[in-house]
Amino acid sequence: MNKPQNVDEYIATFPADIQKLLQEIRSFIKDLLPAEATQVISYGIPTFKLNGNLIHFAGYINHIGLYPGAAAIVHFADELKNYKTSKGTIQFSITEPLPKPLIKKVVLFCLQQNLNKKK
Repeated sequence: MNKPQNVDEYIATFPADIQKLLQEIRSFIKDLLPAEATQVISYGIPTFKLNGNLIHFAGYINHIGLYPGAAAIVHFADELKNYKTSKGTIQFSITEPLPKPLIKKVVLFCLQQNLNKKK
């Protein structure tokens, strides 16, 4: 199968239930970011860019992955205790609603980090 060239193609490769979650997290993140943030495929997964890679997300059989980078994982360690994490990754189960208040905090943290790169 060809590699997806854009986020829509990426999402279309998943079963309907995962597509729904991916569209949900995509539009939620998009609404939090300035209009100039762009969506691309980077490292083979959907990525929002603004002053460089801002945040990535991806679909899997049992979870949705959010990739905010190591600084966000450390910063929100207490709030992430109920989720599987690694150095720069958070996993959200596909059987639970997306934790939008937490995702919002993480996205805004990443946004602030990237906006600070300008200075």
